[in-house]
Amino acid sequence: MRVNHPLVDSAKENLICAFSMRVSGNMSLCYGDTGNSLTHRKDFLDTLSIDYRDLVCAEQIHSSSVAYVSEEEDKGKGALFYNTAIPATDSLTTDRKNLPLAVFTADCLSIFLYDAKAPCVGLIHAGWRSTKDAVAKKTVEFMKNKFNTDISRIYVSFGPAIRSCCYAVEKSFADFFPQDLQERDNQYYLDLAAANIRQLLESGAREENIFDLGICTSCRNQEFFSFRREGESCGRIMSIAMLK
Repeated sequence: MRVNHPLVDSAKENLICAFSMRVSGNMSLCYGDTGNSLTHRKDFLDTLSIDYRDLVCAEQIHSSSVAYVSEEEDKGKGALFYNTAIPATDSLTTDRKNLPLAVFTADCLSIFLYDAKAPCVGLIHAGWRSTKDAVAKKTVEFMKNKFNTDISRIYVSFGPAIRSCCYAVEKSFADFFPQDLQERDNQYYLDLAAANIRQLLESGAREENIFDLGICTSCRNQEFFSFRREGESCGRIMSIAMLK
């Protein structure tokens, strides 16, 4: 099963933007039960008419590093083996068509970026560390410099992630997210989506171009993987962005 994003409506036939659910199985090659992960990827991507061998994946080290993906050099990186993924990055961008970008999450936030005029896409894996280091802001700045993107015309959408209803953190997080913590019953909760929305708005994105489905992976753990609920054995969903 897949879920399409509101971005697809605005892009019409020019964009694929979707994420998997638990029912589609673990998509990771390094976390959880990986025995059937390639089969899960193939079955999921077949519904999008994408060859799973063409995937471009990132190593995902909770950084704010942004990479440009080119078909000639990068197509297939991380598709079949984790150790071939683009190293030490958590944000992928491209202006090439038919080049599927992928990130894998289980509580972290996937962020889809689309500039129809360039055209170009970005796909971010944003946990609290990457968000603290402004990965969303750095990605839109990268797209501005690389693709001559006007940030005010970028469309943004968020995938499933743990939300402020469930994301309990230490009080020390206030040092990093003074505007994005909520206090309830002497416990602090981080609003990861709000922190990234704030970064994007500060960078020049328009509020009306930001779409948030509001899905909490912890609340809806029967439908999505949640590291906070499941621990080290947790699988991962896959988010996909591709220009057509």
